[in-house]
Amino acid sequence: MAPENPLLEDPDALAARLVESEDFVRNNRNVLLGILAVVVLAVVGAFGFYYWRTTQNEKAQATMFRAVNNWEADSLSKAIKGDGKAPGLTTVANEYGSTKAGNLANFYAGVASLKQGKFKEALDYLEDFSSDDYLVQSRAYALMGDAQLEMNKSKEAADLYAKAADHNANEYFSPGYLLKEGTARELANDNEGAIKAYDRIINEFPTAQEVAEARQFKAKLEGAK
Repeated sequence: MAPENPLLEDPDALAARLVESEDFVRNNRNVLLGILAVVVLAVVGAFGFYYWRTTQNEKAQATMFRAVNNWEADSLSKAIKGDGKAPGLTTVANEYGSTKAGNLANFYAGVASLKQGKFKEALDYLEDFSSDDYLVQSRAYALMGDAQLEMNKSKEAADLYAKAADHNANEYFSPGYLLKEGTARELANDNEGAIKAYDRIINEFPTAQEVAEARQFKAKLEGAK
């Protein structure tokens, strides 16, 4: 029977293989050194980027601290533009957009702009925001829907409310978003779409407090046919 590994059984074969390997390394020395250099640079670069991103996020958090305080105090203009002592959310979002803090600054700025009635600005900020937290991301979609609705874009608003409702749908928040979707579709003269939204509340979330309103709104639309 042939041995499982002939090299272990035949010293001459092993010696020949080693010579071949040495020749290969010698003949391809520059190529191998180049590959090694690329690997080393990639590892160093990855560690460097991680360190840079971490320090940038820490700077962004420190920079944003005062702006968030102003936001919580309802000093919205100071929160967005800065108060003369510290920069505002816009600066943090623009300069540190690749960090978690910079990303969050977009959310704060979007909410603040919405409260100020600056609906296009609110929409722009919220479109630049993203979150792994499905509740926060759903909320962002719904706020974008609010901005669109205020700009008389009922269809776009309804689509965003639907997106909020479907983003990891749950019985606590989805019914409220679906109710807003139905209202927006009514404003867009899409009564069939509104009825479908109300039906989803009734059928998919039967214990939700929004069910009574959904039944009422649906009955009204069906009675108008």
